[in-house]
Amino acid sequence: MASFATLDELKARLDWTLDADEERIATSALEDASDMACLHAGREWTATTVPRIVRTLVLKACKRYMNNPSGYTQSRAGDETLGWNDDQGEDAGTVYFSRDEQRMLQEIGGRKPGLLSAQVSAWNSQRRPVAAGLVPVAQPTSDSKPFPLFSDEVEPW
Repeated sequence: MASFATLDELKARLDWTLDADEERIATSALEDASDMACLHAGREWTATTVPRIVRTLVLKACKRYMNNPSGYTQSRAGDETLGWNDDQGEDAGTVYFSRDEQRMLQEIGGRKPGLLSAQVSAWNSQRRPVAAGLVPVAQPTSDSKPFPLFSDEVEPW
């Protein structure tokens, strides 16, 4: 699969000039992030059909990775200490999308998380219309009436 962003676009977002080894790593990161964007969105795009926001998310993930490819949470040199506070854990040192970025990709792809309601019925069953507030009886006969679930003003029980 092709990358959704170019190496030059990623270089423009970084604060330093990449050497040959870092360019190789950045190219792989762009491909990985593009593949993961398709996975989270549930869609297949090409470099020409990808939405612009997906390209931006891919570049953000790659920049985050290139800034800290080893996944360090803290670095110390003499009296100077530097700390990172990105999503760490199992994603440290890898190209990843944050939870918000994953949700955004899912929405872009048309996958909306949430609860769904589906009507469930027994196989080969038939629905019988029943008046509101009445419960049908198990074996209806010619003189049986539905059982009232609650009292109503017309026919109190």
